[in-house]
Amino acid sequence: MKSPVPQIRLFQDWLKHQRGLAFPGYDALWRWSVDDLTAFWQAVWDYFQLQSPTPHRAVLADETMPGTRWFEGAQVNYAQQVFRHVDAAHAAGLPAVVSRNEKGDARELSWPELKRQSAALAVHLKEQGLQRGDRVAAYLPNVPEAIVAFLAVTSLGGVWSICAPDMGTNAVLDRFRQIEPKVLIACDGVTYGGRDFDRTAVVAELRAALPSVTHVVLHRNLGIDAAKLQPFADLGEVLRRDDATVRAFEPEWLPFDHPVWIVYSSGTTGLPKPIVHGQGGILLVMLAHLVLHSDVGCSYAPNTFGERFHWYSSTGWVMWNAQMAGLLNGTTCCIYDGNPGGSRERPDWTTLWRFGAEVGATFFGAGAAFFANCMKAGIDLAACGDLSKVRALGTTGSPLSEDVQQWVNGQFARIGKPGMWWSNISGGTDFAGAFIGGNRELPLVPGEMQCRLLGCAVEAWNEAGEPVVGEVGELVCTKPIPSMPLYFWGDDGNKRYIASYFDMYPGVWRHGDWLKVTERGSCVIYGRSDATINRHGLRMGTSELYRAVEAIPEVLDSMVVDLEFLGRDSWMPLFVVLREGHALDDTMRARINGAIRDAVSPRFVPDQLYQVPEIPRTLTGKKQELPVKKLLLGQPIEKVVNRDAMANPAAMDWYVELARQRNAAG
Repeated sequence: MKSPVPQIRLFQDWLKHQRGLAFPGYDALWRWSVDDLTAFWQAVWDYFQLQSPTPHRAVLADETMPGTRWFEGAQVNYAQQVFRHVDAAHAAGLPAVVSRNEKGDARELSWPELKRQSAALAVHLKEQGLQRGDRVAAYLPNVPEAIVAFLAVTSLGGVWSICAPDMGTNAVLDRFRQIEPKVLIACDGVTYGGRDFDRTAVVAELRAALPSVTHVVLHRNLGIDAAKLQPFADLGEVLRRDDATVRAFEPEWLPFDHPVWIVYSSGTTGLPKPIVHGQGGILLVMLAHLVLHSDVGCSYAPNTFGERFHWYSSTGWVMWNAQMAGLLNGTTCCIYDGNPGGSRERPDWTTLWRFGAEVGATFFGAGAAFFANCMKAGIDLAACGDLSKVRALGTTGSPLSEDVQQWVNGQFARIGKPGMWWSNISGGTDFAGAFIGGNRELPLVPGEMQCRLLGCAVEAWNEAGEPVVGEVGELVCTKPIPSMPLYFWGDDGNKRYIASYFDMYPGVWRHGDWLKVTERGSCVIYGRSDATINRHGLRMGTSELYRAVEAIPEVLDSMVVDLEFLGRDSWMPLFVVLREGHALDDTMRARINGAIRDAVSPRFVPDQLYQVPEIPRTLTGKKQELPVKKLLLGQPIEKVVNRDAMANPAAMDWYVELARQRNAAG
């Protein structure tokens, strides 16, 4: 099958013909995009033919961060951009959303149905008094109804906010209480890991604890008796409405900087930060990053006809927003609701691959931990069905190790797909985008990310605040990006916003990652800069050590923390989860220490090794290094971590006991 022309090549061809701009290589193109933000983002607007009933006065009124003003005077609507594709995509016989779940339920939602159902819910919400700027809280799994609900809310200028139903009541309330939603759209339950989970009691608690909610819409996901939740509107009944009012409904035009959604920081300590993004900024950045850099094409365009985009996510991760953004460019989105690794009793890391084969995914994305788990489980892609249509892979969430990437490449080579292209991206919930990612025209080196993205003035800074190349430094962004937060909800004077990103370097965004930009322009992320290891004057992020340790087949997971004590040498323990049937004996200790000594440095051999039942992780899968570090330094558990924001809260108990023993011993 012939590979499509890279999207970034089509964009450069357009720049040449429409703007008279030609660049000798990607570095020159990138430098133009960050040196002339006005020209670049205007080009993105024009290339994707974004529409506004009123012209913008300027692309960029003020470059100051925070507070940058973009496209003042323009009007947009996320839903309006999605529905532009209805006629052409439907005429080509292509669906909007393809979905599956653990129970094998297979559904397809056509483009006209996506629009009609969204209109039906929008009309209903309008009749219930929802107005522009009102918040709508959603407690829904990764099902088509969640996408429909978002489009309905944004059509009216409502402000969307979603939490995944695997989150407990307290974690959800920590988020939704801050934004005072007017409407709650919730499910009766979810299926995960082979089990059904009744969520009606949680919904009742949410309703009781959110006095701002005046209306509840219930998605009967499991068909559980929900009489105790009355009064509510049944989402299924609402979506079946098809009358003249629904057929005549059109999304409202909104100011470019009108809030589109509220997402949340991971909330490892304190209340999660409610981050507000704008309609127009999200449109521009999602299109630029997803299409130009991840090479996801329009499904009805001849170059990428039949494109099917899948990026596994729960609704609690910003990659759900990124997956849905395929619709902005007329791309069929393939979504899976359930556990990608099977059940605890019957682990099965072929689940998502078999889904990809069944739906004919052309782009297959997931978190880095997913691919690592597939390698650890020793799965065989040849046994997962026909994956011949997959032309690109995507990963994010944490650094993807070189050995995992090479293992996946080997699996695809064995099924006749050598040279698989990866879009390895690194960004964040903070701006719903990526700083670093892919480029189909650049060399692909396992363990590296190909480039800094267009429009992203990213640098690695040393301790003196100077940009460095070939060295590890703080990841900073020196110029604004349209999708950076408008503000944090309820943040008086932008105090939390400024403290989160601009405290260290006023006017410059500090992201909190260690970054190395190579002489070739590629990038390596070395983990969070706030979970640094500093051994004998040598500073390093944690991911390099993890790559060495987790390459050992018996090591399923690991975590390291460096405890710095005033006036004393630091103490660095390493925690490992071993495959069942293996113990941390002298032989295993020697292998682990040897791997670190050989792959990293003798300086980073840990002071002590512990075998643990689990590594604590956030709901988005990040290792909770900083909370464990603070715990072992003597801070109380309630001050260092919000257990409701953890994927495995019971995992922290082991570390609490270790901290108690250490503190008792003095």
